Amino acid sequence: MGTRMELLKELSQEGSSKIVLLVMDGLGGLPSENGQTELEKAYTPNMDEIAAQAECGLLEMVDIGITPGSGPGHLGLFGYDPLEFQIGRGILEALGVGAEVKSGEICARGNFATWGPGDLIVDRRAGRISSEKNRMLIDRLKNEIREVEGTAVRFYPGEEHRFVVVLSGTGLSEAVSDADPQKEGLPMKWALASRPGGEKTAGVVNALVKRIRQVLSDETAANGCLLRGFSGAPVIPGLPELYKLSPAAIATYPMYRGLARLVGMEIIDAGRTMEDLFSTLEAHWDAHDFFFVHVKYTDSRGEDGDFNAKRDVIEKVDRLIPRLADLHPDVLVITGDHSTPSQMKGHSWHPVPFLLQSAWGRPDEVLAFGERMVARGVHGRIPAHSLMGLMLAHGLRLAKFGA
Repeated sequence: MGTRMELLKELSQEGSSKIVLLVMDGLGGLPSENGQTELEKAYTPNMDEIAAQAECGLLEMVDIGITPGSGPGHLGLFGYDPLEFQIGRGILEALGVGAEVKSGEICARGNFATWGPGDLIVDRRAGRISSEKNRMLIDRLKNEIREVEGTAVRFYPGEEHRFVVVLSGTGLSEAVSDADPQKEGLPMKWALASRPGGEKTAGVVNALVKRIRQVLSDETAANGCLLRGFSGAPVIPGLPELYKLSPAAIATYPMYRGLARLVGMEIIDAGRTMEDLFSTLEAHWDAHDFFFVHVKYTDSRGEDGDFNAKRDVIEKVDRLIPRLADLHPDVLVITGDHSTPSQMKGHSWHPVPFLLQSAWGRPDEVLAFGERMVARGVHGRIPAHSLMGLMLAHGLRLAKFGA
């Protein structure tokens, strides 16, 4: 545990202040042909009004020029240096769907996918099948596949095309590359040992993918799968232990619930819509003092390459902001976990805008919530894992350092 985290733990004190961290996944973007990013183009009068009263800046999620995954991005927002605490996506997804993972077991994120002739991957997300269809397919796999090459296999459904696999047996390892070409229109890329000791697990993974392909061969869209993010359960200190918080997570997607559970948050069922997120926050307001509220669809629409759809998601969140403001949080932060420019159809290294509103802030010259505007803010560009210290300080949750 790094020196900064140890210091924050030492200084943290209990209190009654309420802190809300609203994360719009993949919020950051790049200018389109109109010269504006999705956030800058969006009509966001409520977030703009808050930004004008807040302290603003940009977050480097890992380090300059490094493109973060969602796991490292969120770890940074929660105060963990992602270079010190590295957690695989598989275990996060598994925890998010409620899987109990024991020491020595290996988890993987799965995508139902559309395979074509010659093992060509036509669609990595199987047309984003419905969650209901997902559950039907998982029930089928549970009945047909219980072990592969002497290794026990457990399946768990996720949202849309996503699912989780947990492997249980002897000699398993995280040292396995993804069984996924990462792009559509390419032939299947089979798992390989990424370092000595991973050979057995790579063989099991490839055999499992082939068996799933056989079982689902009569399906039109989801006639195969991809597996990636192989990882086991790490040991990580929790937010209640570190910062004397009673934290809760309000998130729809399993991976984010899994990450929140890993750092000691209570997971609250958030329903299916963005309105449900804010209704859940209102319903549980008195039970916790730190709320992580996660909006997924900014990232999804960015990955789809749909600039206007991502802008529309941001505008919908803005229309819901008054419900959050009516709760009068002592500290409100609005940000993202990484940038997902629709032009790139994926994560990028660009720093992420943030605003922080409290009674103890020093409002800067920022007049609207957008990438280039907040770059003028009082905080400039800071590491994401410094944000937790700011939230605690503005919530009057840190004692003085030294005499």
